[in-house]
Amino acid sequence: MAKIGNVGVGVKNPVRIMGILNTSPESFYKKSVNTSKTLIKNTAKRMEDQGADFIDVGGMSTAPYLSTSVSEKIESKRIQNAIKIIQNFTNLPISVDTCRAKVAKDALEYGVEIINDISGLKFDKNMQDVISEYVPSLILCAYSPKPVNGNSVIVTKKLLQDSIKIAKKSHIPSEKIVLDPAIGFFRKTGKGPFFTKIKSDWLERDLLILKNLNAIKQNYPVLISVSNKSFIGKILGKENPNDRLFGSISAEVVSVMNGADIVRTHNVQATKDAITIVSKLSK
Repeated sequence: MAKIGNVGVGVKNPVRIMGILNTSPESFYKKSVNTSKTLIKNTAKRMEDQGADFIDVGGMSTAPYLSTSVSEKIESKRIQNAIKIIQNFTNLPISVDTCRAKVAKDALEYGVEIINDISGLKFDKNMQDVISEYVPSLILCAYSPKPVNGNSVIVTKKLLQDSIKIAKKSHIPSEKIVLDPAIGFFRKTGKGPFFTKIKSDWLERDLLILKNLNAIKQNYPVLISVSNKSFIGKILGKENPNDRLFGSISAEVVSVMNGADIVRTHNVQATKDAITIVSKLSK
């Protein structure tokens, strides 16, 4: 059975909720941004009270359509600051959303238990050494630094397999691995380095993946992160991420019905309520 930060995931465990806490003012969803001690403390406590199982902390936005790169030093400082506050006010396991080895190492030194690498360990070659040393739980995203073509489900599965191999070489046991099919990160064009280039329509790709989560699992738990993302805005005609709550919840519900084991969300209370109902109705 998989355990992420000592929380059982997948198989007969309940669907877990991961709350998103961004410390980067550049993030696409401004309501998720927390930069002051009071905001970080209150958000973390609220997420815990609302039923989150983890808090995922990010220090740099990686939205493909934004130019939001910051230095490793700034990213690390933001994350370390948030970690200290969260650890003082909640008991939730902390996940750190980073592709950079130095940032990950700094976070792991603070006792963080989970590294959420949207490059699937492929962006920073030094990441392998860091995870080999600390053996954290991992969330591995589907990612390729080179353009990919072909059936989206097969391509995504292959990219995830490549990341699993890297993790295994770095001595990470299978029960510490969760897969993320990277909704929103397969694009024709982008402004940052953290997306996979495709020729096909990105919206169709994301929808196909969400309909076929069980085909991607490969006996690992799957995390989905669809909260307020572009495909919801595209379908509903809502450019402002603040207007995408109902669409987000609907996509999360269907994802859970299709096999998602962890839902990473900006909307912990609403997501928790929806998934509680889904779990009762789908047994």
